[in-house]
Amino acid sequence: MLEQLLIFTRGGLILWTCQELRNALRGSPIDTLIRSCLLEERSGAASYTYDVPGASYTLKWTFHNELGLVFVAVYQKILHLLYVDELLGMVKREFSEIYDPKRTVYDDFDETFRQLRKEAEARAEEMKKSKHVMAKPVSSRALLQKTGFDGGNKKKSGVGESRKDGADDDNVKTGILENVHSNGEVASRGRVSGKENGYTNANNGAFDVNKLHKLRSKGGKKVNPVVNKVSKEEPKKKPAKMNRVWDDSPSKTKLDFTDPVSENGDDQMAVAQVVEGESMMDKDELVSSDSETEEDDEAETDKTVDSKKKGWFTSMFQSIAGKANLEKADLEPALKALKDRLMTKNVAEEIAEKLCESIAVSLEGKKLTSFTRISSTVQAATEDALVRILTPRCSIDIMRDVHVAKEQHKPYVVVFVGVNGVGKSTNLAKVAYWLQQHDVNVMMAACDTFRSGAVEQLRTHACRLQIPIFEKGYEKDPAIVAKEAIQEATRNGSDVVLVDTAGRMQDNEPLMRALSKLIYVNTPDLVLFVGEALVGNDAVDQLSKFNQKLADLSPSPSPRLIDGILLTKFDTIDDKVGAALSMVYISGAPVMFIGCGQSYTDLKKLNVKSIVKTLLK
Repeated sequence: MLEQLLIFTRGGLILWTCQELRNALRGSPIDTLIRSCLLEERSGAASYTYDVPGASYTLKWTFHNELGLVFVAVYQKILHLLYVDELLGMVKREFSEIYDPKRTVYDDFDETFRQLRKEAEARAEEMKKSKHVMAKPVSSRALLQKTGFDGGNKKKSGVGESRKDGADDDNVKTGILENVHSNGEVASRGRVSGKENGYTNANNGAFDVNKLHKLRSKGGKKVNPVVNKVSKEEPKKKPAKMNRVWDDSPSKTKLDFTDPVSENGDDQMAVAQVVEGESMMDKDELVSSDSETEEDDEAETDKTVDSKKKGWFTSMFQSIAGKANLEKADLEPALKALKDRLMTKNVAEEIAEKLCESIAVSLEGKKLTSFTRISSTVQAATEDALVRILTPRCSIDIMRDVHVAKEQHKPYVVVFVGVNGVGKSTNLAKVAYWLQQHDVNVMMAACDTFRSGAVEQLRTHACRLQIPIFEKGYEKDPAIVAKEAIQEATRNGSDVVLVDTAGRMQDNEPLMRALSKLIYVNTPDLVLFVGEALVGNDAVDQLSKFNQKLADLSPSPSPRLIDGILLTKFDTIDDKVGAALSMVYISGAPVMFIGCGQSYTDLKKLNVKSIVKTLLK
């Protein structure tokens, strides 16, 4: 049963809702659809599922881009209503005929909708009946009887009788060949039994399945000697590793190779303060004029190339003579070029395809103005979509949140998560250095109790920056270590606690369960996913599975997911900046920091305009 159908403008003005469908929707599926799908350029999807405790809906929609209207249908997820897409198309066609931009009330559309709904439901019922009549299931026993095989005993007797009667022989053989693709098990049995009874093929020109099996068996036998020869070769012996000699006497060899704080910690801190200077987070990054000049040069080059290929009048005539309303076929060449360009910039293929589909949906049926090319229209729509996706929809001012937590006499807790080797500990130290420059008391928590050397690495950063560190060694529960660190920070008056966690692959369930427990027990203020800017398609898999595991393994009914993204190694990718778009698109979390070097100052904000220009360059 249809729960609701709404018509509203792209500005959010509701023009009409069905008065018959007075079912009160639980939750806010329409608002969630607009916020999570339509505004994030996911409108190319076929449907959207709204699933919260006590409510589960499926939403479908369509657009009228020329008029700027949105048509949304809502129904229960458990139902499979076949007529919804057709009904939306009919409603779109009828409502567009009576739409007036100056009019806001359409009560007279109720009767029209009632008739359209009846027509759509009746047509869906007819389709169901026709499908049931056309597709009658055939039982497996009837199929066996039809092909001449009914059970193991009857099959053998049938083949034995076929030797006596030539006509029956041909029928059985035909049944075997016809049944090769429909039922592989039965066909193979039929061939074996025919071979046992001395069956031979009367027609030499026909295809012999037995010969195929002989060829396969011969081919398999030829491989074995090669495998045996390879296996007989003795592997080269690796040089033996010198074993450490253990005895009861205390070891004279130094096993901990990290420098103690008392030896050179103060000297390192002094060097860090002099050399590092101001963090790049506090510097406003401007779009360089070089990029603008490069674009101007490219535009001039394009003009000269166009003038060589065709005259001024020809290009002007093509821009005027274009179609008034854009169709999907008109957009396909430009969208294909756009997809290829995004993928060369390291955008995940799945994300590039979804983005192009959403842009096609938003432009289809739109009126093309004079002196405007389709490529420039797609370019402008893509630029708006990219800016809308990459612009944070919530506040990312961490300093303000730190001061709010300080007024509440509690530390601001940040947890750094991510896969192995992306630079969590290094960029945690960069964030600590930036906070330290703003007179914020920071404490580090060494909760990576899994990787050897992780505690010593964080201790070295804390030593250089002269920041207190809370550590409990290895093979401890990270959730308990983080909890004790937060309690220690509360007693000592620390403003921020930066929690370092072990790197883990998204498919490692034991480690993901431990991370979910850490987040559930300590309820941090910010969960930062640290990811490399080098990844392409893997960015989608990492973030989606991290969020999925955090949701599935958390005991809380409303689990905490990833709140923000820290992109590392951004200085190594040149113009391949697509990982930022892929990560933001798949998670909805904003990019809060960018790591662009190996020193403590190499941490900056994301410049949305610069990223968009690079993607479309």
